[in-house]
Amino acid sequence: MTTNHRPYIGAGNATQLIHLPANIAGYLYRSFLGQAISVWAIYHLLRVVNSHISQRKQNNWVQAPPWDTLTELVLLTGGSSGIGNQVMRDLSRLHIKTVILDVQEPKQPLPDNIFFYNVGLTSSTAIAETATQVRRDHGSPTILINNAGVGSVGSILEEPEENIRRTLEVNMVSHFWTVKELLPDMVKSYHGHIVSIASMASFAGLNGMADYACTKAGALEFQESLSQEIRHLYGARRIRTSIIHPMWVHTPMLDSLLSSGAQFKSPTLAPESVSAAIIRQLMRGNGGQVIIPASLGFASMLRGLPNWLQEVMRDRSSRQLTSL
Repeated sequence: MTTNHRPYIGAGNATQLIHLPANIAGYLYRSFLGQAISVWAIYHLLRVVNSHISQRKQNNWVQAPPWDTLTELVLLTGGSSGIGNQVMRDLSRLHIKTVILDVQEPKQPLPDNIFFYNVGLTSSTAIAETATQVRRDHGSPTILINNAGVGSVGSILEEPEENIRRTLEVNMVSHFWTVKELLPDMVKSYHGHIVSIASMASFAGLNGMADYACTKAGALEFQESLSQEIRHLYGARRIRTSIIHPMWVHTPMLDSLLSSGAQFKSPTLAPESVSAAIIRQLMRGNGGQVIIPASLGFASMLRGLPNWLQEVMRDRSSRQLTSL
């Protein structure tokens, strides 16, 4: 009496495939390959459809007119260094008139279409007065880029009150004052784009940088609330809002953190790559959320993960920023 044994192919016994007849092995391989291609195609199609729907919804299902570089006026906070300085130079090369608000004087001569106003962003009065002067000198800005940012390393117990307040006011509270000044004219003209520069810290708290992380999470919530108000309170469906979340960027602020004893175990981005993404968002006339690099797009889903996995992700971020 003989017993027929059916060949078994499992994860741990993949090598048994070589013992099957060539025609059967070929069929199984083609079947597996076909299924893999089908899964990939469906996944890719769903991503494309999801991206299209998200973009349309974030832009109120309305296509804005093409960007006119000759008539747009950009107001950029923190344009004297770092990301802002690169954005300013890229805008200048596109012949776009840009106004910089910064407490730090530019280190190099400015192009003819760039104008600098010295103003401290911690003062709502100073911002209001400067905005009035900008309107007198150049007209109403059509694009606002809230870029100015500061940061320092220190635990919640160690960080001086002065540093905490400055970080909160420059990185987040100033957004209220600039929007209060510029949004009314955007609503009247039914045209405008408001961009906030946040970071990946919008999605996860940072060890030793609680104030900074709070401002970036706050910038995200501010931008979401602003979008809702523009849509539902003012019905200005062609005004765009965008929020940019770059990973660590090699800027003077990062240099300052490193000099204070911080170590970064993750790679940093160049200001040029971040600026390019911002300019691309403006030129397309679309609002939305931009994560840089795009490969880290999954980070926006962090708070939807199980709590234990959220903690694992936060632990990983904290290990990337350690004090000597």
